[in-house]
Amino acid sequence: MKPVSFDRNKHTYKSAAFVELVKDAIRFFNGTPVHLLPPSEIFMGTGVYALYYTGQNHLYQKYAELNRLAYNYPIYVGKAVPKGWRQARISDNTLKQSRELHNRLKEHSRSIQIGAGLLPEEFMCRFVIFEDESSDMISTVEAALIKLNQPLWNVVVDGFGNHDPGKGRYEQAKSD
Repeated sequence: MKPVSFDRNKHTYKSAAFVELVKDAIRFFNGTPVHLLPPSEIFMGTGVYALYYTGQNHLYQKYAELNRLAYNYPIYVGKAVPKGWRQARISDNTLKQSRELHNRLKEHSRSIQIGAGLLPEEFMCRFVIFEDESSDMISTVEAALIKLNQPLWNVVVDGFGNHDPGKGRYEQAKSD
C-alpha cells in the first residue's frame, strides 16, 4: 500500500444524527425529577448526574436564587461509569448492574458534609441511568452538560469529583 498525502477532511467525523442523539439525552436528563442528595432510595445503575445548590451560603447564593423555582443551574455535573469501563468499555447491563451512580452521589454528600459551611440537605440532584450499550454515552453526555451549563465546581473549582487513586498507587512502580 502506497502512502497518501494527508487530507484532514478524510479524518474528520461529523454526524448530525450523533449531535441530535446527544441533544435528546440532554433533554431527557433535564426532564428527570430532582431528589435529595443522596437519594433516599438505593438504586442500581450508572450514568450522569448534576448537583444543585439551594442553601444560604453567601458564596453560592447566586445558585440558590437561580434554582429557587426550577433546577436549571447545576453547581456540578459528574458521571458514574461501570467498573472496568476504562479498561474494556464494559457496558452496564441489567444482569451485572452496580450501584455506582447511587454510591457516587453518596460520596458527594459525604464530601459536602466535610466542607466548611455546606450541608448535604442544601443540595438536590438529578440523574439519568444509562444501561447496556447506552452506557457508552456516559462521558459524552457528561461533557455536553458541562459545556452547556458551565457548572462552577467543574469549570472553576478543580478536583471536587476526583476519586482518591488509592493507597496502593501512590508508591507504585512505573510501568514498563
